[in-house]
Parts: sequence; C-alpha cells; structure tokens
Amino acid sequence: MLINAVPQWQGAIGPRARGLIDGCLALSELAGHVLGRPVHHVRQDPAPSGVVAGIANRTSLTGPNRQSHLAALEAREGPVLTIGGDCGVELIPVSVARFRYGSGLGIAWFDAHADLNTADSSPSGAFHGMVLRSLFGEGDEEFAADPALVPGRVVLSGTRVLDPAEEQAIAAGLAVQDDDVAGALRSAGADQVYLHLDLDVLDPAEFGGLNCPEPGGHTIGELVEAIDELSGMDVVGAGITECASAEVGTLEPILAAVGRVLTKS
Repeated sequence: MLINAVPQWQGAIGPRARGLIDGCLALSELAGHVLGRPVHHVRQDPAPSGVVAGIANRTSLTGPNRQSHLAALEAREGPVLTIGGDCGVELIPVSVARFRYGSGLGIAWFDAHADLNTADSSPSGAFHGMVLRSLFGEGDEEFAADPALVPGRVVLSGTRVLDPAEEQAIAAGLAVQDDDVAGALRSAGADQVYLHLDLDVLDPAEFGGLNCPEPGGHTIGELVEAIDELSGMDVVGAGITECASAEVGTLEPILAAVGRVLTKS
C-alpha cells in the first residue's frame, strides 16, 4: 500500500481551509504509524489564486500541484491511500482508478455533502463541492474526467446537505443515496471499489476538527462498521479528506478499518 499525503487546501474556502494543511500532515503521520507504511509527501504550493470561471483558486488547482499528484501515482505499489487536504484531491486518484480498472469501478462516497455542483450551480465557488460532478465528466472541461464514472455506480452515505443542483443530479441517476453501501454497489454491478471518506460524514460531537461540520452525522463506530462491510469487495484505493485539526488520535479506528479493506487483513 502507498500512502500519499496531499496537503491541498485551495479547493476549500472558509475560515478553517488553511487548517487542512496541518490536518493532512498530522493524519498522514498517524496513518503511517497505524498501517505500518511510509508516507509519501506530494508537494503542493500553498499559495492562493483568484476566482476564474467561477472556481476559487483555479490556477492553484490546475497548475504544478496537479502534475505533482499525477506523478506520485505513476509507479503503483498496490492500493493507494490518499490523505488530503480538501476533497478536490480525489480528482486525480479516482480518475486514475477509473482509467486503470474500467467502467466497473464503483465509488463509496462517505460525505456530508454530495459534491455534485458545477461552477454554474455552486453557491461558493469552492471546487471541493464540484469534484464528484467532475468525475462524471461534467462541468468545467479542465476538471472533467475522461473516462468518466458510470452513473449509478456511486453510492452516497451520510450525505445530509444538498444544494438544488445536487438533488437534480441524484434524481437523474448520477449517484444513489443508500447507507447499505456495499449492497448498493453490488446491485449496481461494481467490480472494484474506491472508498472516499470526507471526515465531515462524522457528527461534529465525534470529531471536532472538521472543515465543514454538519450535525447529524455518523459516530466513529458506525463509520468503522460501514467501512468493514466493504471487506468482501475489491477495494482498490481510498481517500480521507477535510481534516482541519492536528489533534487526530480519535481517528485511529477509522484508519485501521481503511487499512483492513485495502489489504484484506
């Protein structure tokens, strides 16, 4: 297993966005300790850039940072665990997984938000709320994945805050909401699975170091149980994002569960 730490914050905006840098470093260090693997730090320029075509920090997101992340995935060493940073870091590893594994790739998307906006529909201009829509090959061409994810093979779990355009995307069948993630992916015919964890799927009372906390989320125990239910599937990669605190010790059971499904041990 390869652990990539990608401390990108520019896909998020808000008062805690820059805290994603320290959160990424702390969480990746803990992941290396829990999983017994070295951590590869993918260099990211921390500078902001302006809003272009409705996307905040667009130049930062499309410049050398993207190339560094692509280069980090060229030499594959088994499944890759990506530690963010904001949810935008998932654009590269999920796109690479789709290319490598084909149209049968399914996505387990544990997130308080659906991330199905486009630049035209986003109320904030933050790319972390557009990344999943981009992975379907839609929205801004510079971010749109090719090949794209197959509609219906993305399962949202713990998603409880939706913008109107995201509700429309779900109604159109791009993604389904189902807390039986493993069952829904099997029903959709997924051959391999990529596991996405935005930590704001947790209730803020469970973990306070969230960039975009939303009440009513999972407990750590519930999330661990849901991850373990994927153990019978071929989980080929994972990402953990949106940690805005360096106090990450309570997340150790989640890291252990991710390690179990990635290594089947």
